[in-house]
Amino acid sequence: MNPTREQLFEAYALPDRAATRVRMNFVESADGAVTLGGESGRLGGETDRRIMQVLRTLSDVVVVGAGTVRVEGYGSIEVSEEDAAWRREHGLAEQPRLAVVSADLGLEPGDAVFAEPSRRPIVVTHAGAPADRRDALARVADVVVCGDSSVDLPEMLSDLSRRGLTQVLCEGGPHLFGALLDARLVDEVCVTIAPRFVGGEAGRIVAGASESDRRFALAGVLTDDDGFVFLRYVG
Repeated sequence: MNPTREQLFEAYALPDRAATRVRMNFVESADGAVTLGGESGRLGGETDRRIMQVLRTLSDVVVVGAGTVRVEGYGSIEVSEEDAAWRREHGLAEQPRLAVVSADLGLEPGDAVFAEPSRRPIVVTHAGAPADRRDALARVADVVVCGDSSVDLPEMLSDLSRRGLTQVLCEGGPHLFGALLDARLVDEVCVTIAPRFVGGEAGRIVAGASESDRRFALAGVLTDDDGFVFLRYVG
Protein backbone atom coordinates (compact mmCIF):
# COMPACT_ATOMS: atom_id res chain seq x y z
CA MET A 1 0.00 0.00 0.00
CA ASN A 2 1.27 3.47 -0.84
CA PRO A 3 1.74 5.80 2.15
CA THR A 4 -0.85 8.55 2.46
CA ARG A 5 -0.07 12.25 2.66
CA GLU A 6 -0.84 12.20 6.39
CA GLN A 7 1.48 9.24 6.93
CA LEU A 8 4.28 11.03 5.09
CA PHE A 9 3.91 14.16 7.24
CA GLU A 10 4.04 11.95 10.34
CA ALA A 11 7.01 9.93 9.10
CA TYR A 12 9.12 13.01 8.31
CA ALA A 13 7.95 15.30 11.13
CA LEU A 14 10.63 17.57 12.59
CA PRO A 15 11.31 17.22 16.33
CA ASP A 16 12.38 20.82 16.95
CA ARG A 17 12.08 23.84 14.67
CA ALA A 18 14.16 26.15 16.86
CA ALA A 19 17.54 24.50 16.37
CA THR A 20 19.21 24.54 12.96
CA ARG A 21 18.80 21.21 11.19
CA VAL A 22 20.23 20.10 7.84
CA ARG A 23 18.23 17.39 6.11
CA MET A 24 19.48 15.86 2.86
CA ASN A 25 17.18 14.31 0.26
CA PHE A 26 18.42 12.06 -2.53
CA VAL A 27 17.28 9.29 -4.84
CA GLU A 28 19.52 6.50 -6.10
CA SER A 29 19.16 3.23 -7.97
CA ALA A 30 19.49 -0.13 -6.22
CA ASP A 31 23.06 -0.34 -7.53
CA GLY A 32 23.94 3.11 -6.21
CA ALA A 33 23.60 5.29 -9.32
CA VAL A 34 22.60 8.85 -8.51
CA THR A 35 21.48 9.66 -12.06
CA LEU A 36 19.91 8.01 -15.09
CA GLY A 37 20.73 9.66 -18.38
CA GLY A 38 22.49 12.41 -16.41
CA GLU A 39 19.41 13.38 -14.33
CA SER A 40 18.40 12.26 -10.85
CA GLY A 41 14.72 12.97 -11.49
CA ARG A 42 14.47 10.07 -13.93
CA LEU A 43 15.13 7.62 -11.08
CA GLY A 44 12.16 8.70 -8.98
CA GLY A 45 8.54 7.66 -8.84
CA GLU A 46 5.22 9.09 -7.68
CA THR A 47 5.79 8.48 -3.95
CA ASP A 48 9.30 9.88 -4.18
CA ARG A 49 7.92 13.07 -5.71
CA ARG A 50 5.27 13.30 -2.99
CA ILE A 51 7.94 12.89 -0.30
CA MET A 52 9.97 15.68 -1.88
CA GLN A 53 6.94 17.96 -1.63
CA VAL A 54 6.37 16.99 2.01
CA LEU A 55 10.01 17.66 2.84
CA ARG A 56 9.82 21.05 1.11
CA THR A 57 6.62 21.84 2.99
CA LEU A 58 8.31 21.05 6.31
CA SER A 59 11.41 23.12 5.53
CA ASP A 60 12.16 26.82 5.92
CA VAL A 61 14.64 26.88 3.05
CA VAL A 62 15.62 24.55 0.21
CA VAL A 63 19.37 24.65 -0.45
CA VAL A 64 20.76 23.39 -3.75
CA GLY A 65 24.05 23.66 -5.60
CA ALA A 66 24.19 25.67 -8.81
CA GLY A 67 25.35 22.64 -10.78
CA THR A 68 22.24 20.73 -9.78
CA VAL A 69 20.08 23.72 -10.67
CA ARG A 70 21.54 23.67 -14.19
CA VAL A 71 21.49 19.89 -14.74
CA GLU A 72 18.03 19.27 -13.29
CA GLY A 73 16.51 22.43 -14.80
CA TYR A 74 15.26 23.85 -11.52
CA GLY A 75 12.39 26.28 -11.69
CA SER A 76 9.85 27.09 -9.00
CA ILE A 77 10.01 25.14 -5.73
CA GLU A 78 6.58 26.35 -4.62
CA VAL A 79 4.44 23.84 -2.77
CA SER A 80 0.78 23.24 -3.58
CA GLU A 81 -2.05 25.31 -2.13
CA GLU A 82 -2.93 22.41 0.18
CA ASP A 83 0.62 22.34 1.51
CA ALA A 84 0.76 26.14 1.71
CA ALA A 85 -2.37 25.98 3.88
CA TRP A 86 -0.65 23.42 6.11
CA ARG A 87 2.27 25.79 6.49
CA ARG A 88 -0.01 28.70 7.42
CA GLU A 89 -1.77 26.56 10.02
CA HIS A 90 1.61 25.75 11.58
CA GLY A 91 2.80 29.35 11.73
CA LEU A 92 5.13 29.17 8.73
CA ALA A 93 5.45 31.37 5.66
CA GLU A 94 3.28 30.07 2.83
CA GLN A 95 6.31 29.00 0.79
CA PRO A 96 9.85 27.91 1.66
CA ARG A 97 12.72 30.03 0.37
CA LEU A 98 15.30 28.80 -2.11
CA ALA A 99 19.05 29.21 -1.60
CA VAL A 100 21.42 28.40 -4.45
CA VAL A 101 25.08 27.76 -3.54
CA SER A 102 27.52 28.86 -6.25
CA ALA A 103 31.26 29.46 -5.97
CA ASP A 104 31.70 30.83 -9.51
CA LEU A 105 28.23 32.36 -9.94
CA GLY A 106 27.67 30.52 -13.19
CA LEU A 107 24.03 31.57 -13.17
CA GLU A 108 22.01 34.08 -15.19
CA PRO A 109 19.34 36.48 -13.87
CA GLY A 110 16.98 35.13 -16.53
CA ASP A 111 17.32 31.48 -15.44
CA ALA A 112 14.06 29.68 -14.66
CA VAL A 113 15.03 29.31 -11.01
CA PHE A 114 14.72 33.10 -10.61
CA ALA A 115 11.53 33.52 -12.66
CA GLU A 116 8.59 34.93 -10.70
CA PRO A 117 9.28 33.28 -7.33
CA SER A 118 6.82 33.86 -4.50
CA ARG A 119 9.77 34.59 -2.22
CA ARG A 120 13.01 36.22 -3.29
CA PRO A 121 15.73 33.55 -3.73
CA ILE A 122 19.09 33.63 -1.99
CA VAL A 123 22.40 33.07 -3.79
CA VAL A 124 25.27 32.01 -1.53
CA THR A 125 28.80 32.65 -2.75
CA HIS A 126 32.20 33.85 -1.46
CA ALA A 127 34.17 37.09 -1.56
CA GLY A 128 36.36 35.92 -4.43
CA ALA A 129 33.44 35.42 -6.81
CA PRO A 130 33.31 37.86 -9.76
CA ALA A 131 31.92 41.20 -8.61
CA ASP A 132 30.06 41.79 -11.87
CA ARG A 133 28.26 38.46 -11.50
CA ARG A 134 27.31 39.33 -7.94
CA ASP A 135 25.89 42.66 -9.10
CA ALA A 136 23.92 41.04 -11.91
CA LEU A 137 22.37 38.38 -9.68
CA ALA A 138 21.59 40.92 -6.96
CA ARG A 139 18.79 42.15 -9.26
CA VAL A 140 16.88 38.89 -8.81
CA ALA A 141 18.17 37.44 -5.53
CA ASP A 142 19.70 38.26 -2.17
CA VAL A 143 23.40 37.58 -2.75
CA VAL A 144 25.06 36.42 0.46
CA VAL A 145 28.86 36.32 0.79
CA CYS A 146 30.10 33.54 3.07
CA GLY A 147 33.86 32.99 3.14
CA ASP A 148 36.85 34.55 1.41
CA SER A 149 37.90 32.14 -1.35
CA SER A 150 35.35 29.34 -1.00
CA VAL A 151 31.82 29.09 0.38
CA ASP A 152 31.95 28.80 4.16
CA LEU A 153 29.09 26.40 4.92
CA PRO A 154 28.87 26.99 8.71
CA GLU A 155 28.72 30.73 7.98
CA MET A 156 25.97 30.05 5.42
CA LEU A 157 23.89 28.17 8.00
CA SER A 158 24.42 30.95 10.53
CA ASP A 159 23.23 33.52 8.00
CA LEU A 160 20.16 31.44 7.17
CA SER A 161 19.40 31.03 10.86
CA ARG A 162 19.57 34.81 11.38
CA ARG A 163 16.90 35.07 8.68
CA GLY A 164 14.72 32.63 10.62
CA LEU A 165 15.52 29.79 8.21
CA THR A 166 16.57 27.05 10.61
CA GLN A 167 15.06 23.99 8.94
CA VAL A 168 17.27 23.37 5.92
CA LEU A 169 16.42 20.87 3.19
CA CYS A 170 19.38 20.24 0.90
CA GLU A 171 18.63 18.62 -2.46
CA GLY A 172 22.23 18.29 -3.57
CA GLY A 173 24.16 17.83 -5.59
CA PRO A 174 26.67 15.21 -4.48
CA HIS A 175 29.58 17.66 -4.07
CA LEU A 176 27.54 19.91 -1.80
CA PHE A 177 26.51 16.83 0.19
CA GLY A 178 30.16 15.83 0.46
CA ALA A 179 31.20 19.28 1.65
CA LEU A 180 28.45 19.31 4.27
CA LEU A 181 29.51 15.86 5.47
CA ASP A 182 33.16 16.90 5.75
CA ALA A 183 32.07 19.94 7.75
CA ARG A 184 29.96 17.67 10.02
CA LEU A 185 26.84 19.68 9.30
CA VAL A 186 24.44 16.92 8.20
CA ASP A 187 21.77 15.97 10.73
CA GLU A 188 19.56 13.74 8.63
CA VAL A 189 19.63 11.92 5.30
CA CYS A 190 16.51 10.83 3.41
CA VAL A 191 17.27 8.34 0.64
CA THR A 192 14.91 6.86 -1.92
CA ILE A 193 16.09 3.52 -3.33
CA ALA A 194 14.64 3.03 -6.80
CA PRO A 195 14.04 -0.56 -8.02
CA ARG A 196 16.42 -0.07 -10.92
CA PHE A 197 19.92 -1.33 -11.76
CA VAL A 198 21.53 1.32 -13.90
CA GLY A 199 25.19 0.42 -14.34
CA GLY A 200 27.19 2.92 -16.40
CA GLU A 201 29.40 5.60 -14.93
CA ALA A 202 26.89 7.45 -12.74
CA GLY A 203 28.29 8.74 -9.45
CA ARG A 204 27.10 8.26 -5.90
CA ILE A 205 24.96 10.61 -3.83
CA VAL A 206 28.16 11.81 -2.11
CA ALA A 207 31.13 13.19 -4.05
CA GLY A 208 34.39 14.78 -2.93
CA ALA A 209 34.11 13.91 0.77
CA SER A 210 37.05 12.40 2.64
CA GLU A 211 36.70 8.74 3.57
CA SER A 212 35.39 8.37 7.09
CA ASP A 213 33.10 6.03 9.05
CA ARG A 214 30.25 8.45 9.67
CA ARG A 215 27.63 6.55 11.67
CA PHE A 216 23.95 7.40 11.24
CA ALA A 217 20.98 5.64 12.84
CA LEU A 218 18.07 4.28 10.81
CA ALA A 219 15.03 6.30 11.89
CA GLY A 220 12.40 5.15 9.41
CA VAL A 221 11.59 2.81 6.51
CA LEU A 222 8.69 3.11 4.08
CA THR A 223 7.85 1.23 0.88
CA ASP A 224 5.30 1.67 -1.88
CA ASP A 225 3.50 -0.54 -4.38
CA ASP A 226 6.01 0.27 -7.11
CA GLY A 227 8.93 -1.32 -5.25
CA PHE A 228 10.59 1.86 -3.98
CA VAL A 229 12.16 1.95 -0.50
CA PHE A 230 12.36 5.20 1.46
CA LEU A 231 15.00 5.35 4.18
CA ARG A 232 15.50 8.01 6.83
CA TYR A 233 18.79 8.25 8.74
CA VAL A 234 19.63 10.61 11.60
CA GLY A 235 23.10 11.56 12.80
